[in-house]
Amino acid sequence: MMSSKQFERWSPLILLALLVALWEAVCVLFTIPEFIFPAPTKIAQALVEFSGPIAEAAWKTFWVTMAGFGLSIVVGVLLGFLVGSSRLAYAAIYPLLVAFNAVPKAAIVPILIVWFGMGVGPGILTAFLISFFPITVNMATGLATLEPELEDVLRVLGAKRMDVLMKVGLPRSMPYFYGALKVSITLAFVGTVLAEMTAGDSGIGYLMQSAGSQQRLALAFAGLIVIGAMAMLMYELFSAVEKHTTAWAHRGSQSH
Repeated sequence: MMSSKQFERWSPLILLALLVALWEAVCVLFTIPEFIFPAPTKIAQALVEFSGPIAEAAWKTFWVTMAGFGLSIVVGVLLGFLVGSSRLAYAAIYPLLVAFNAVPKAAIVPILIVWFGMGVGPGILTAFLISFFPITVNMATGLATLEPELEDVLRVLGAKRMDVLMKVGLPRSMPYFYGALKVSITLAFVGTVLAEMTAGDSGIGYLMQSAGSQQRLALAFAGLIVIGAMAMLMYELFSAVEKHTTAWAHRGSQSH
């Protein structure tokens, strides 16, 4: 028998297997055509048959996403530090960031095509634009919510404002930072695929767009699965790094 902890650990895979089995059964029982809604077995066949082009496209999408995501980390951390450390900056910049984040990124891609042409440029910038906001907000929140009493005590002991932010504020913001990374990396993949479908000449988004236009839905779904797998792996990577670097923030939850 599987223990409760083992069942909890394997529950995502068990649920996934049940959903795939249900998906396959629905497609078979209702004889749904492949060009409308392909069965998992057809998608698996497409993954094997087009493994070379899919792998090449996935690598292109991955490094474009990582480039945009890396840029979002740098800008997000710096901007979050500025917004979170200054009340004036928070009041002046934060509303503008919220307004910019509300703009649909699909509407920005045509502008990026005009500025940077077809290729990787729009993909990198779209991944950056769609993923930097959670990092900025979480960093700012971690710094801005520093307890006033703690800050007052440190100031009385002779600590300067910058000392408080660097030695207390930043470490305290790390759980917020890693939480933002796990959200932003998934958004970055969305941004890259969006740009590839509109302005790309390669990558998973371009492959899916081409497959969809040819009614090869199994190949398009294969691209979706690859994107989901890459995003999930990066999410788990950041979760593992978070547990090893901010264990103090999860100590209470680990005791249960």
